[in-house]
Amino acid sequence: MTDLRQERGKTIAQIGGVRRIDSERYEVKSQSGNGRYNVHLTESGWTCTCPDHFYRNVKCKHLFAIEWSRKLREKVRENIVIQPVEINVCIFCQSSSLKKFGIRHNKDADIQRFLCADCGRTFSVNIGFEKMKHNPHAITTAMQLYFSGESLRNSARSLRLLGVQVTHQTVYNWIQKYVGLMDKYLSQIKPQVSDTWRADEMFLKIKGNPKYLYALLDDETRFWIAKEVAGDKMSREAPEYASNLFRQGKEATGKKPLTLITDGLHAYELAYRREFYAHQKPVTKHVEHVTWRGEKGNEKMESFNGNTVRSREKTMRSLKREDTPILTGMQIFHNYVRPHMALDCKTPAELAGIKIKGENKWLTLIQNASQRRERRHNE
Repeated sequence: MTDLRQERGKTIAQIGGVRRIDSERYEVKSQSGNGRYNVHLTESGWTCTCPDHFYRNVKCKHLFAIEWSRKLREKVRENIVIQPVEINVCIFCQSSSLKKFGIRHNKDADIQRFLCADCGRTFSVNIGFEKMKHNPHAITTAMQLYFSGESLRNSARSLRLLGVQVTHQTVYNWIQKYVGLMDKYLSQIKPQVSDTWRADEMFLKIKGNPKYLYALLDDETRFWIAKEVAGDKMSREAPEYASNLFRQGKEATGKKPLTLITDGLHAYELAYRREFYAHQKPVTKHVEHVTWRGEKGNEKMESFNGNTVRSREKTMRSLKREDTPILTGMQIFHNYVRPHMALDCKTPAELAGIKIKGENKWLTLIQNASQRRERRHNE
């Protein structure tokens, strides 16, 4: 009997009978076509509202359908792997016959030199950090310190323990330069996010003035999809800000969600109708004022606001301008660099099919971004 339920569950998943609401809730179509059953995750495991599971307490075909649906989602997801950049050919003759040839010692940096066995010339390459006074390790360490929660001044003080003498302004200049470079590179890569997105806004100050940060988050991978800095969330311009947020989300992912979860802010409903609503299928469902097991339904978004944005803003006391590179840097750090305990110590990017290789992910991203920029310039 169990094998029969498994086969029926597989059939339901394959014909698209499973609708994912979020990572803990699904709707599964009845095989008779008379309606849908709600499947959700509890502390004791997955439960279904169908009579077979509710009254007989057996693992029904709808629970098997959820298992098959989740497996199918994993098979569809293909990983994009971003590798550390390695020097493989001579910059003069393009020969691959290279060997390491000592270290070039600068005032504040050590750079690997190479010898070409074919043309006999030596050279050094410092991809992404050309003409920089300090070495890549110092620069990426400063970025890691800052986006992990340290202030600019504390980051500079920590670098002095490594023998790197810099000011807090220098650390900010590094952030401004390399965040912009990485952002242009990563905007060309589309994350494979789920069909359920969450949106919320939080109060912050920019140069002492009250503002709101609108953020769009994927429910399954916790990938920070898009952001928008706005004025008063109750103003006439609020729907436009929310529309910009949703439009950025579509551009960043190349898709629309099947479910959008927000609080009751009216601007979200207007923006949803502008950007996501359509008369033809699939139709995006907008879920407002969600309550789930007696709790607020947008708690993932609230946790994101508090742990990712609010904690960083407290250290800074306030942002200095709306187009600050700090917010974009926080987005890159959240998505690609920092492992999350709630994601089994993986980054949101890993779950979204983008894997950054190397011990120093900042270095890998900067080198690849710089190399891509150079190729486009040469074209």
